[in-house]
Amino acid sequence: MLAGYLEWYREALMRKITGLSDEQLRTPVEPLGWSPLGLIQHLGWVERRWMRWGFAAEDVVACPPGGDDTEWNIPDDRPTAQITAFYQDEVDKAQDLMAGAAITDTAGIGGRFQEPGDAPSLGRILFHLLQEYARHTGHLDIARELIDGRTGE
Repeated sequence: MLAGYLEWYREALMRKITGLSDEQLRTPVEPLGWSPLGLIQHLGWVERRWMRWGFAAEDVVACPPGGDDTEWNIPDDRPTAQITAFYQDEVDKAQDLMAGAAITDTAGIGGRFQEPGDAPSLGRILFHLLQEYARHTGHLDIARELIDGRTGE
């Protein structure tokens, strides 16, 4: 059930940006201060931190150099397709990790989690991702309404 809802929110995220021009995707929405594309990039990093670095304990860069500013802001010279491909690649890798695991499996040690007692189950990680997506798709609803008045589920 967690995986199913998470997939629904991932798809909802992409539905909510459908029809936006490249400029609308990239321009920070006032008074929010971030762009829809910046939110997508952020969620790509969230997927990486929780699934690859967290659950799989992969040796990956967990946060972009420059912290939150870099994670949320889109440089003018980075194509939109590159950002959406980064996001989709992280989602695909997360889904591969989920497919080979049980919800009760515990995160690996050595990535995000250094001690066995700190390592959550896959179920706990998926629950965290689900609430992250629920919150951010709601944020995207607000941004979209400010951009062009469109609202939706």
